[in-house]
This record gives sequence, C-alpha cells and structure tokens, in this order.
Amino acid sequence: MNKLATAKRSRAITTEEVLLILCHSVTEVLGNTGNEKVDYSPMVQKISKTCLRPDIGCFVLFDGGFSGLVIINFTAESAMEIYRKYLLSMGMPENELAQFHTSDEVGNVMGEIMNQIVGDFTNKVRHQLRTSITQSQPKMMAINKQVQISVNTALDQPQSRRVTFNTEDNNIFYLELSMDKTEFIKLHDFDEDELESPDDILADTPMQSGKSRNSEAHANTEHDDLMKDLGI
Repeated sequence: MNKLATAKRSRAITTEEVLLILCHSVTEVLGNTGNEKVDYSPMVQKISKTCLRPDIGCFVLFDGGFSGLVIINFTAESAMEIYRKYLLSMGMPENELAQFHTSDEVGNVMGEIMNQIVGDFTNKVRHQLRTSITQSQPKMMAINKQVQISVNTALDQPQSRRVTFNTEDNNIFYLELSMDKTEFIKLHDFDEDELESPDDILADTPMQSGKSRNSEAHANTEHDDLMKDLGI
C-alpha cells in the first residue's frame, strides 16, 4: 500500500500532459463562445519547429515556472466559422458580421479568443501543477506565407508538438506548443483550490464595442511593426 501511494505521488507530468491541459483549454473556451463541438485528434505530432501558417496565425509567449510558445493556425474557413458562431451566440445581427477572414474585426475577435484560451491554460497550470506562468499579449495576423516563430530565450532542450482540431463544420485548425523539456513530479498530496471557470474568464474579458476598437490605433501600429520585423 505504501509503495502504491509513493508511486502515485511521484508520477511525472510530461510535455504531452501539459499539452493536454492546453487542449482542454481550447475546447472549453471555444465551447463557451458558441463553438461547442470543437474536438481534437487523439494523435499528437512531434515537430522540429513552430510556424505561423496561412490563413490566420496567432502566437503567445509564456514564461515563469517554464518557458514556451503557443501558436494556433486557422484556415480561413475555421476562423470565419469560430468568429461567426461567437458573435451570433452573443446576439450580434448576421448583417453586421465581417465577410472575409482578412477583416480587422475577425482578427480582433480571434485575438480575444486566443487571450481567453491562454488565460484559462495559465489558470489550469497554476491549479494543477502548482507553478505560475505569465503570458504575452496575443499577436493575431492574416498571412499568406509560412513564418517560423521561435522563443526569444534559450530553452532547455525544447520540445515542440502539434495537434489537429476539427470544428463542428469539419473545418481544421492546428495548435502548436514549444516548451522546455521538463517533468513535474508530485512530492506529496495537496488540496486543490477552486478552479476559475472559462465562464469567469469570459466575463472578465468582455467583447469590445465598435467604439472601443477605434481606440486600438496604437495596438495596430505595434502589429505593423511586428509584421515588418517578420518580413511580411
């Protein structure tokens, strides 16, 4: 009995299990934004590099207990489906929705969703792994060519993974995670605090109105600078 308890306490949590936490955040947050039937492949790919890919790519850097990079690459179809279902679920009239994935409106909404996903992920990491990570502001952009993205710090034996997601309408998008090769080993049992729900995160990050989006000129300038740095 003691041996069993010791084995249970010392079970290591690896990169794949951290990735699984992230996948749960993606499906849970999207489920609370009108996209309830998003699912992911049970198979994960080991990849050698992380990239932004057409048609819409978004990346977030995180640091703290461990460092890494999260990228989500949407096809035009998957981005538009997620965007439309989100706003329609909030009561937005159909005739006020953007028609093309290159619209700033689509980029803003998808960036907000990405922020909610990574916020939920950092909350789960803090809750389940008892370590803290902080995130950068998500960078969302419509692109027409592949752009390699790497973490601007030296990772200790970086590991990269890719997971395929499917929407209700069978559109595809891809999640990529690059992080330190690390293991979390539970030394002793502990009581879990109450976990903040995706609904709470959504409530804390309400959709911006059209007027407030007009005040994003500074953010757009930063976006343009980033595009120039990436050579796009």
